[in-house]
Parts: sequence; C-alpha cells; structure tokens
Amino acid sequence: MNILVIFCHPSKKSYTFQILEQIKAEIYKQKHSVKVSDLYEMNFQSDMTEQEYEREAFSNFDNEIPNDVKIEHEKLDWANSVIFLYPVWWSNCPAKLKGWFDRVYSVGYAYKNISGIKKMKKFNYGAVICTAGYSNSQLNEMGIAQSMKTIMLKDKLGDRFNNKKMFILGGTLDINGVKDNHAEVIANIIKEMSATSPNRVDGSASN
Repeated sequence: MNILVIFCHPSKKSYTFQILEQIKAEIYKQKHSVKVSDLYEMNFQSDMTEQEYEREAFSNFDNEIPNDVKIEHEKLDWANSVIFLYPVWWSNCPAKLKGWFDRVYSVGYAYKNISGIKKMKKFNYGAVICTAGYSNSQLNEMGIAQSMKTIMLKDKLGDRFNNKKMFILGGTLDINGVKDNHAEVIANIIKEMSATSPNRVDGSASN
C-alpha cells in the first residue's frame, strides 16, 4: 500500500514531528511505502495567485496549474491512502495546510467534471491526525472537536475517501502523560489502513 503523509509543522523539534517519525516507522514496520509532503520544508505556497483564482472562478483553463500543485497531484495519484498531520492552532489547521487544500483541490481535479482534465482518484483511507494542547475531553466540551471533524471529514475529505476518520492527539501540555497512548493510536491507525486496503492478501497488504 502507498501512503502519502501531508505534514504541516514548522519545527522538527515539535511533538508533531515526533508523531510523524512514529507514523513513518509504523508504515515501514507493516511493509508499506510512504511519501511525505512536508509543507514547511518545501516552502509550499499557501496563497492562491490571481491566475489560479481566475482558473477556479471563471474556468479560465488557459491559466495552467502551477508546477508545485502538479507535483502534489502526482503524489496523490501514487497514493492509496492519505494521512493529514498537523497541530491544532486556534481551533483549526495551520494556514499553510488550508492553502494546500485551496490550491491542490483544483477545479476539474478535486471537484466538477470537466472534459480533458484528469479527475482525482477515490482513496481507500483518509486519516486526519492532529496534536492539541487541550485534552480530548476539553475539546469535546467546548465543541471544538466536533467542529474540526465536520470541516475536515465532511468538507475537505468528503466523498473522495472510502474510509475516513479523525484522530485528535490531545493533552500535549503533558506529553509524558499521553505519549504512550498516542503511540498506540498511531499503530492502530496504520493497522486499520492495512485491514481496509484493497490490495490486502492473506492477512497482509502488498506495496
């Protein structure tokens, strides 16, 4: 199975980066293939240009899709499943990840059927994994957890994924108190991806 990780965090000293390393290790352990789009390391442009907007809004297809977006399309074409990994900042994902959706989910590719434009494939599994300082119970009490799930699962992932789930790794203000549980969650996510893979044969998933 091919798994693409869209990773959005500016610091390799962060707990979120530690989670990325755990995800990669678990993917390799279960003998899958992985690619990572590290949006900060790539310096991915989050702002849509005027030309991109006109292509989206006015169907001006003389304006070509930018190369950095084409590269992300190629990675998505390669993948069977996708993981979105990021920290919760002010009840949402970082602006750079929001910009990734704005630009990569281009017209004809992610929405609308337009002749001559390749359509985004339907993915086997989409996992949204976010780290948060507040505990999961606090996020649920404030209604933040449900609002994030609605936006990510119903809108951004939508019907583009056969299976989709959101996992909030909360309580990171006390990392030592939650890291073991979070590691178990990560292992189970990759196992669940394997179990739902259409390439799964005799209890294992092929690359």
